[in-house]
Amino acid sequence: MQVASPIPKKHARIEIIPLIDIMFFLLASFMMVSLSQTHMKGIRIQLPSPNVPPPTTQKDYISIRVGAGNAVSFDGAYIQDDQIMPYLFQLHTANPGVKVSISAEGMARHGDVITVLDKVRRAGIQKVGYQIRAAGGGPAGPAAPGAPPAAPPPPPR
Repeated sequence: MQVASPIPKKHARIEIIPLIDIMFFLLASFMMVSLSQTHMKGIRIQLPSPNVPPPTTQKDYISIRVGAGNAVSFDGAYIQDDQIMPYLFQLHTANPGVKVSISAEGMARHGDVITVLDKVRRAGIQKVGYQIRAAGGGPAGPAAPGAPPAAPPPPPR
């Protein structure tokens, strides 16, 4: 025979809502502690103010081309022979490290090119380059390996 107990029988229950509240509290606490322990480091920078003009850039490269009849052009603009030296001095004073590239047309005289080179050196410009092409007009350089040597030019008559 089964006798009923005067004490009501309760079933055990796990309340999950307070457990979730405690877990969120612990998570927030650990996050706040970990963030307060890291030191934020940055680089100091100077931002430009809006009323300062941008710096002017110096020209560091000039191309000189010598043509037939001693026609000299600087970056495509022709300059008279008596204005070459003042222009070179002006370039050198504006930027002592200016680079000059000298090229010549096919009909330019060798002496005219050397005269321009002497003027560049007298102006104090030290960085000078030359643009050289082969006599045929193509790029100068060694022939392909294994290719026969170029034929010598015919003798004058």
